[in-house]
Amino acid sequence: MRPYLITGGRAHPSGRALDLTALVRTERDTGYVELGPEHGRVLRLCSGGALSIAEIAAHLELPASVTRVIVSDLVDQGRLSTLSTEWDRHGPDRELLQEVLDGLRTLR
Repeated sequence: MRPYLITGGRAHPSGRALDLTALVRTERDTGYVELGPEHGRVLRLCSGGALSIAEIAAHLELPASVTRVIVSDLVDQGRLSTLSTEWDRHGPDRELLQEVLDGLRTLR
């Protein structure tokens, strides 16, 4: 019942889907007014530096799906920002993927 209450009954983020490895950090200090306790805890956790959604979920001791909804809410409000990773900017390294595929084929 608790996760249902935390997310307002939502099972999926309202905005862009965030990966568990996505790094987020506090964008601006807007206080914790009008936030649920979990939302405030996420902001406090991220004020010390960027954390992945998986790390935040572990600190909060909440399921990853619930944490994604909380983080997505905070990103939508402009309180958190996501950090672009190499994967986000360039996608997978095609050469590396080809080497892995070739290696797997030799195992057959």
